[in-house]
Amino acid sequence: MLDTIQAINQSAAFNRWAGFEVTRAADGEAELRMRWREEDMGQYAGFLHAGLIGAMLDTVCGFAAATVAGRVLASHFSVNCISPAVGQVFVARGRVVKAGRKQVFAAGELYAEAQAQGGALKLLATGSAILVPVEAPAVAAPKI
Repeated sequence: MLDTIQAINQSAAFNRWAGFEVTRAADGEAELRMRWREEDMGQYAGFLHAGLIGAMLDTVCGFAAATVAGRVLASHFSVNCISPAVGQVFVARGRVVKAGRKQVFAAGELYAEAQAQGGALKLLATGSAILVPVEAPAVAAPKI
């Protein structure tokens, strides 16, 4: 399953740009890591931009859901920022709360990993998502 989710991650241009790395994906759980880039990830005060906070939480919840439901699409997600996002490495962990036939409920947390403190994690934000299983898009016939 990890290989499949890593391949899905690499297929998304935004995820490649952000540097999302899938480190775990199995049994309703997933984990992402992302390294901080000062030149293009900060907001006006120098913290990680809330758009990237939301993107990490949305993505990790989606990958956790995909481990139990296959291809999914978010129908709703929310983010609660708890602390200014400062760090060199950010870790997002997601888990399925409940998986049904038509909806998957997932929750996630975003942490800053403290390099100087032996990898201790500081909670920065939480999120939740409702995802719906979807079929793969039909491939259109080539135009001749």
